Amino acid sequence: MNSHLTDEHRRLEQLAGRWTGVETVADMGQTSSVVTARLGLEGLYLISDYEQHVDGAVVFRGHGVYGWSATQQRYTMNWFDTAGETPPAFGVWQEQQLVFDNQRERARARYVYTITAADSYTLRIEQAPDGSRWRTFLDGTYTRVAAH
Repeated sequence: MNSHLTDEHRRLEQLAGRWTGVETVADMGQTSSVVTARLGLEGLYLISDYEQHVDGAVVFRGHGVYGWSATQQRYTMNWFDTAGETPPAFGVWQEQQLVFDNQRERARARYVYTITAADSYTLRIEQAPDGSRWRTFLDGTYTRVAAH
C-alpha cells in the first residue's frame, strides 16, 4: 500500500471503470463515446482512455492522467488527444463536481465533471475565447458499464 495515498487520491476512484457516453459537441451534434479509466501507480493517478464515435466510426481519441498535487493542493489533469497539444489543467472538488480549468493559446477552458450517481456522471467542457463569456463545447452523460 502506498503511504502517500490520501483521501484526495481516493476520490478519483469515483471515475474509474468502463463508461459509455452520449455527447452533444459544438459543430458536430450528437456523438457517442467509450471511456476506460483505471487507477495506476498504486492509486496515485487515474489513467483514462477515451474514444469518440460518429456513426460507429472512431473520430477522436484521448488519453488523460488525473492526480492530486499535495504541494499545490489542487487536482491535476494532463490530457493528450488526436487534436493536438492541451496545456495541463488544475482543479478542485466542489461537492459532487470536479472542476478543472486551463489557459489555452486562444481561450480559457473549463472541464466540469459532476458525479450524478454511483454509476453515472456528466461532463461539460466550456470555452471562453474572450476570457469571460463561457460557451459550451461538449455536454456529455456517461454510464458505468463495468467496474474498474
